[in-house]
Amino acid sequence: MKFDRETRAGVNIVTGYGEGYVLINGERHERSLIVVPDRVIAWEASSFKALGEEHFAGLAALAPEIVLLGTGPRLRFPHPRLTQPLTGARIGLEVMDLNAACRTYNILVSEDRRVAAALLFE
Repeated sequence: MKFDRETRAGVNIVTGYGEGYVLINGERHERSLIVVPDRVIAWEASSFKALGEEHFAGLAALAPEIVLLGTGPRLRFPHPRLTQPLTGARIGLEVMDLNAACRTYNILVSEDRRVAAALLFE
């Protein structure tokens, strides 16, 4: 899916996605990444199975108000033990498939929310 949307300068927007990729401001990404309004970060979590508490601690260090976890092509929930760094920092977590996370990120960033989208492709 491709989005046609007016973007604000310097703010990352998901401009498209498909099987195995997302476009951030038109740039194609095919590996796990974290998208925040002002930067795109390569994420060490290579897959849902590889998620560990340290990955969520890294997200908490970014200090968003909410994290959108895109778990690839299907919805999967991480064990609450893994997400403890977010809970302890009082950061919200919404878990959804990758496509839903991309759409929700765009909505929240358009509302000037401090959001981080952590996107996994498998």
